[in-house]
Amino acid sequence: MVRLSQYVKVSLPLALFMGATAVTSIPAAAQSLVPPPGALSCSGCHPIDPSVDSPVTRLDGRDANEITDAVIAFKSGKAPATVMDRIAKGFTDDEIRAIAGWYAKRKE
Repeated sequence: MVRLSQYVKVSLPLALFMGATAVTSIPAAAQSLVPPPGALSCSGCHPIDPSVDSPVTRLDGRDANEITDAVIAFKSGKAPATVMDRIAKGFTDDEIRAIAGWYAKRKE
């Protein structure tokens, strides 16, 4: 019978190795398509699909610094907002920059 400690000694390093190699085995071009955590939550109001008509500003292809500055202004209360001030407070500045960079790379 295999003891639990023997199982953990083998399975834990194997799982960590598999997880690390799974992320790094994605080609660089494909990695840019994977949205950073939180990015898709923006699409509830800022549509990704260009066929969707919306009065809300589209984010695809916009300058990353422009998006970052706007969201940080909402977060700090320096820009007037209906809900963006509350949404922006849920993200760190680094997360905001990562999300802005991802949207900037997308083209409509």
